Amino acid sequence: MKLSELFTKTRKDAPADEVSKNAQLLIKAGFVHKEMAGVYTLLPLGYKVLENIIAIVKEEMDAVGGVQMKTSALQSRDVWDKTNRWDDEVVDNWFKTKLKNGTELGLSFTNEEAYSNIVKNFVRSYKDLPIYPYDFKTIFRNELRSKSGIMRGREFYWKALYSFSKDKKEHDMFYEKMQQAYTRVYDRVGIGDKTYMTFASGGTFSKYSHEFQAVSDAGEDTIYVDEQKNIAINKEVLSDEVLIDIGLDRASLIEQKAIEVGNIFTLEHKFSEPFGLTYTNEGGQEVPVFMGSYGIGITRLMGTVAEMLSDERGLVWPENIAPARVYLARLGNIPSVVSGADELYNRLTTAGIEVIYDDRDARPGEKFADADLMGIPYRVVVSDRTVQAGRHELKQRTKDDVETLSIDNIIETLTQ
Repeated sequence: MKLSELFTKTRKDAPADEVSKNAQLLIKAGFVHKEMAGVYTLLPLGYKVLENIIAIVKEEMDAVGGVQMKTSALQSRDVWDKTNRWDDEVVDNWFKTKLKNGTELGLSFTNEEAYSNIVKNFVRSYKDLPIYPYDFKTIFRNELRSKSGIMRGREFYWKALYSFSKDKKEHDMFYEKMQQAYTRVYDRVGIGDKTYMTFASGGTFSKYSHEFQAVSDAGEDTIYVDEQKNIAINKEVLSDEVLIDIGLDRASLIEQKAIEVGNIFTLEHKFSEPFGLTYTNEGGQEVPVFMGSYGIGITRLMGTVAEMLSDERGLVWPENIAPARVYLARLGNIPSVVSGADELYNRLTTAGIEVIYDDRDARPGEKFADADLMGIPYRVVVSDRTVQAGRHELKQRTKDDVETLSIDNIIETLTQ
């Protein structure tokens, strides 16, 4: 894409009322626009990052047998009354509205009831199980305070998968697969080395659930990390009993602030029983379906990466999720430079390398600053000097060294 054709622009300052680092950076780099507290519009570059994260999550969900679908944001009160979660005394962050005929509706804040209500129409026998449907959708939560940028919004985008199994044994096998799938997701988006599977409260469902917590000073949670075993415990459940259950020693734990970037829960029959979600087993008995829940906030994950991997110059996107691989900076508008930059742009895109082409009439320092602020993994400079030499400058965002390479060598380096 050419910057001259992109309507968004970078800016020197974020809105005065924006206190979160991730949103400040994303706004300054032209990735998001703040509508109000907790509500952000993803601009073209921000949406590209989101799409790249979605693609990674989708690959990992499909790899373990997930089946993608799309549930509606509008939710009927009748469905949620079955579990008593329509009641504001039970769930206090609903966004609710009404149809013109007075029928009450809610905007999805989670999906357990919705999936249970759908799946009950298609499960009759043990032969129909297991199934693992999931979707990506916008979720709405009427948070009292929202000051963590896109890491905690009133409107946000997420992935939720629900497992429907015959029994606990079958569920546990899939649950372990999902632990591994989530670990792969965090590795692929660039924060795997700082993200720990964390023992947390299982609520009314099970003894424990598991969160995936990324260590960061911006975190809202406190966890205790065993770096040798690569697991952690949420402060909320830390006790001698829990330590005995992860075979951990209190002396071995390090206290850290962390951001929750995903969670997996065993739901047992909590949501299948209210909906009559049952199946006939091989012995002819009618038994409830055993459920699990697996969530990742996609925009939250994007904000976490922005928060954790940035530096004093701006964002630092990992190559897997960056909006482009190369920032091509054209210095000057003389015909030889324009044709040289155009040729390189065409060669890179033909080779399947995504490029942000800075073809603006702007100073070199402004272009270099924007390349750093946007966090594009590689910067290539085309100038009168490089055109005459037949070799252009290639620099990685995270390194100071500059290489001078031919077009063929640049393409070879970027496609390795």
